Amino acid sequence: MSLLSISSLLITVSALFAYVNYRTLKLPTTIGIMVISLLFSLVLVILSKFGFNTGVDLARDVVGQIEFDETLLNGMLAFLLFAGAMHIDLKELLKSKWTIGLLASFGVVMSTFMVAGAAYVVFGFLNIDMPFLYCLLFGSLIAPTDPVAVLGVLKTAGASKSLETKIAGESLFNDGVAIVIFLTIFGIAINGDPLSAQSISLLFVQEAIGGALFGFAAGWFVMQLLKRVDDYKIEILLTLALVAGGATGAAALHLSAPIAVVVAGLMIGNTGKKSAMSQTTAEHLDTFWELVDEILNAVLFLIIGLEVIIITFSGTIGVAGVMLAVCALLARLIAVSIPITALKLRRDFHPHVIKILTWGGLRGGISVALALSLPASEQRDIIVAITYVIVVLSILLQGLTIGKLIKMAAQPEA
Repeated sequence: MSLLSISSLLITVSALFAYVNYRTLKLPTTIGIMVISLLFSLVLVILSKFGFNTGVDLARDVVGQIEFDETLLNGMLAFLLFAGAMHIDLKELLKSKWTIGLLASFGVVMSTFMVAGAAYVVFGFLNIDMPFLYCLLFGSLIAPTDPVAVLGVLKTAGASKSLETKIAGESLFNDGVAIVIFLTIFGIAINGDPLSAQSISLLFVQEAIGGALFGFAAGWFVMQLLKRVDDYKIEILLTLALVAGGATGAAALHLSAPIAVVVAGLMIGNTGKKSAMSQTTAEHLDTFWELVDEILNAVLFLIIGLEVIIITFSGTIGVAGVMLAVCALLARLIAVSIPITALKLRRDFHPHVIKILTWGGLRGGISVALALSLPASEQRDIIVAITYVIVVLSILLQGLTIGKLIKMAAQPEA
């Protein structure tokens, strides 16, 4: 099938599943699409057991042609991150800079090693052959919270502006740090690269700091163009060019494209709206990027649901996935508690901030994409399957209940 045919089919099915969810399940759109997609996939798999293979063969053919890691990491992610960053209040973000900075750096590193240690124990307990370096790879790809999943849920959660900024801000930046950690461990485990503090530091500076500077420069340049135009169609086109060209340019220079587009999105969504465009343009820009966000999210969560068709599962994998989902959540709790407790000595926080930040730390498509980017091996298949179990559990359990937790936390104590 051609790229156009696959894209058309995915958008059509996403629209139908969104309609079914709206009329029946009434879940948040992205989660509802994923649930229906999962159920649809499971029905096809069950029917294939009874000899009805046409549906599952067609689905496997379509999903098999989608390179999920490339599609998300080098395509959809830049547009989703830019759309999310555009709606973050920069003043609120700067107020929480220490919280976000610590969670997106110290928290991710700590989670990586705690999850890796837990994985090594769980795999050993279940007699699954998994070298410790692969456990570290697994820890690095499952440790970060996914900005796409988090932002999609926060829209309907009803969190306060300050709390929403902390959760969204951390998730927007921590994937850049996590990818640097993943690439470092990947180089050691897969390519046999030597481990040194200097090489890790240089990679972090190049990817994270370089990506931020590149995003700032690209955002500043586009803002200068926006100031000289008063036509919302051209201005929207310029922001599209900023995301597509900025992400491609950052990747070509071996800089963090996610961090680059986040910084550019913060600039356009805050300074750009105030100083470089009219009220009419700002409204059209918001509407356009909200639509882009909704459409890409719908397709992404549909693909996550359909991936179950091509992933190999077993009872042992299921048990390991559930056990490690609990371990990942406990690691998130510890990684959030330490920096927040330390910062409480200098500033006040919402009394339930640790609970909310822990439960609001969803895993999503980025973890699956990183797992799928591993070279083919028995360990890779195990990691992909377990990552998928954790992501689905996270989106379903945490995604569907974080709103209730926020509402309960907002109620005054008796």
